[in-house]
Amino acid sequence: MTLGCNHTIHKSHHHFGWDNRNTPRLMIASGDTVEFKTIDSSGAQLSPSSTIADVAKLDFGKVNPVSGPIYIADAEPGDAVKVTILGYSASGWGWTANIPGFGLLADQFKEPALHIWKYEKSLGSPAAFSAGGRVPLRPFCGTIGLAPAEAGHHSVVPPRRVGGNMDIRDMAEGTELWLPVEVAGGLFSVGDTHAAQGDGEICGTAIESQMDIGLKFELVKDANLAYPRYFIPNRGADPRARNGWDATTGIGPDLFAGARDAVKGMIDLLCRRHNLSAVEAYMLCSVAGDLRISEIVDQPNWVVSFAFPRAVFE
Repeated sequence: MTLGCNHTIHKSHHHFGWDNRNTPRLMIASGDTVEFKTIDSSGAQLSPSSTIADVAKLDFGKVNPVSGPIYIADAEPGDAVKVTILGYSASGWGWTANIPGFGLLADQFKEPALHIWKYEKSLGSPAAFSAGGRVPLRPFCGTIGLAPAEAGHHSVVPPRRVGGNMDIRDMAEGTELWLPVEVAGGLFSVGDTHAAQGDGEICGTAIESQMDIGLKFELVKDANLAYPRYFIPNRGADPRARNGWDATTGIGPDLFAGARDAVKGMIDLLCRRHNLSAVEAYMLCSVAGDLRISEIVDQPNWVVSFAFPRAVFE
């Protein structure tokens, strides 16, 4: 598809890890749109002709490259950058691997494995898996975030308060994401595009697939977000889904604490938006919302999301 954005970030404009000293590749204003050319999460080490032997040879210093960073004018700590996902342009192929030492059940699945996927670039049909399996496609970006305030170079693998490798499968076309700003300009980067994934990404990989991404950026002053939050316009046939879902997150090394942070974030949002008491919002969350593990493999931090349907109030 043609993404039709104001600016372009090319594949050569990428980096490994997060560092607030990285030189911006582009400076934009609130309201601008950018097309990002990305590299797949293997850093182009895998191809349609790769075999299991190539999985064992992966250089982890080259995995999860992200395209960027870009500088958003007037963004300051305490603000948020609202990112609207305009669309994806798919490559038509991808890979899923079991990488030794990585994944929720790494102690039980110690040998490498690899499946190469071929799919229609139009995304009109499910992708085939082995003997008869067919997986519906829903492209999204696994890694999307801003630079942290903490000095130095930081691995791209674990997610953090400013986003990053969150692997939230709802980062699909139409989703709106709010990211907390910790450094001037935000320094936004994106990559790790997927054709499909289940919640949790339990073996550590999705259908890893290179895609181009169109994004719109808007600055929200004095947002003071504790963690990223997002709005999902469509989440299937659930009767609660007709007006979309607001979602809050908790990110850190403790799943239980992450779940509490995600729910507390939604309680705060509902209280501000609908003039509820905290206990009213808490009870509504219990009867109408969904608590989900979005990512459980990118140690040491995990991502929990809490989604609440707007249909309750609209």
